[in-house]
Amino acid sequence: MLFIYGMIRDMDEAEELMMDTFAVLASGTAKYREKNNSSFKTWLFAIAKNKACQFLRRQRRFLSSEESDVEEIADTNRLPEDEMLENEKNKILYHALEKINPSYRQVLYLMYFEDLKHDQIGRIMSKTTKQTYNLAARGKVALRAELERMGATWDM
Repeated sequence: MLFIYGMIRDMDEAEELMMDTFAVLASGTAKYREKNNSSFKTWLFAIAKNKACQFLRRQRRFLSSEESDVEEIADTNRLPEDEMLENEKNKILYHALEKINPSYRQVLYLMYFEDLKHDQIGRIMSKTTKQTYNLAARGKVALRAELERMGATWDM
């Protein structure tokens, strides 16, 4: 759902589109066929991306820079101070991600939050593997610059 939210910036609509994505899966209107060693996960993300793009075309609206409403799940083995620092770091990171180019944000999200490989990301985004490597490198530079503008540092 965060993947879709990253594209459309509306949590309620992201939930709806996520349900639509799984409805496509459940209804069988699209069938998964292994092609070029692409995984089921890659195929599912591609459907979600297409749903988000269709939504944006219908709504004719652009990405905005609203605050992220991502809720963190507490780890019971952590100290409250550590959890608070981690939450603050995540808020800064999400805020910085919102300010960079949407293509950079999408590649970095898929790499770091969904743990996908560059070739899988390329299939989701309709890019070559080389293009995803370039987007990731540029995205890291842009994210680091944005974090520095915000007065934060982040090791990638």
